[in-house]
Amino acid sequence: MPAIPRIAEIADELTAIRHDLHENPEIGFEETRTSGIVAEKLKSWGIEVHTGIGKTGVIGVLKGKGNGNGRTVGLRADMDALPMDEETNLPFRSKSPGKFHGCGHDGHTTMLLGAARYLAETRNFNGKAVFIFQPAEEGLGGARAMLAEGLFDRFPCDEIYGLHNNPMAAPNNFNVKPGPAMAGATFFDITVKGVGSHGAMPHQSKDPIVAATSLVQNLQSIVSRNVDPTKPAVFSVTQIHAGSAYNVVPDRAVISGTIRYFDDEVKKLIHERIRDMCSGYEKTYGIEVTADLRDIFDVLVNDADLSKAYLEAASEIVGEENVTLGNELITGSEDFADMLNAVPGAYCMLGHSGGVPLHNPGFILDDAILPVGASIMARIVEKRLPL
Repeated sequence: MPAIPRIAEIADELTAIRHDLHENPEIGFEETRTSGIVAEKLKSWGIEVHTGIGKTGVIGVLKGKGNGNGRTVGLRADMDALPMDEETNLPFRSKSPGKFHGCGHDGHTTMLLGAARYLAETRNFNGKAVFIFQPAEEGLGGARAMLAEGLFDRFPCDEIYGLHNNPMAAPNNFNVKPGPAMAGATFFDITVKGVGSHGAMPHQSKDPIVAATSLVQNLQSIVSRNVDPTKPAVFSVTQIHAGSAYNVVPDRAVISGTIRYFDDEVKKLIHERIRDMCSGYEKTYGIEVTADLRDIFDVLVNDADLSKAYLEAASEIVGEENVTLGNELITGSEDFADMLNAVPGAYCMLGHSGGVPLHNPGFILDDAILPVGASIMARIVEKRLPL
């Protein structure tokens, strides 16, 4: 197993922590038990602890044994689970219906705890390490909440690093893409308000379902006919809600979904075209159409130099044959992007066995990744803050 020897020694302890977190998942901004465990562990290792940052976020601050060079490296992990059921039959499966660590955040938290423990024991670095345990990554704005409460004003960092597990990559494969790497995201709700009627007398209505279904079809043309084809974008309608009875034409319908992009000008264009279409449908159907467009995630942009530094640190753990500077964009989103807008850094993907994708009720995190990820995060601190 590729890992720093001391971290390999505590692999069983890391597994026990992860299983406990998995069995007791908490969704965004409700991670009180999780943050309590994190804070208690950090304190027991002699790390300075600050709680309640972004509601349930936790910060650990550790000084190295060098004289200090004024530099600080931040490491970040997310703590929240998903609001979904688990279907794995693991002996430590979720005990909370409708809550499941289906994205591996229990593993991310555990890996950062492993790195923090090792660094607290050795302190083989010159400067400070800041351990950022973030709540509410799954679309609820946990990073923005921490930033709004002065995260990097109170705990300044010169550079920051994050990590995500990847069950679709080979075990121990480390991949980081310099530059734009993960998509920005907008969530939208479009409300179509018409006039309801008896289902047998539709001529007395202004049917919002007819307008909404037509609008859904035309919204799909925005990417194919308005966005430069050399600039990737995704437009997905994922929900349509209307009606409550067989014999009633409802007075409203709601269309919801997500937009993904890698260029803010593309986002602006798509938003403008949505509003233009809604305005046109109002005039065409004599109804009211309103669009609520919410900027949830920024485009995640990795610093080129720090991406290479991250890769070099990882290669010392998993071997040069298992590290790659990626060139493929990921249309998924990650709110670590907000932190990277404030402080330069890099975000990587680390492969593990499994093959069931993230956000699937059958997803299983391979515990073997825990000491590997912890070692990579510890090593980047030692490499960037050498004695």
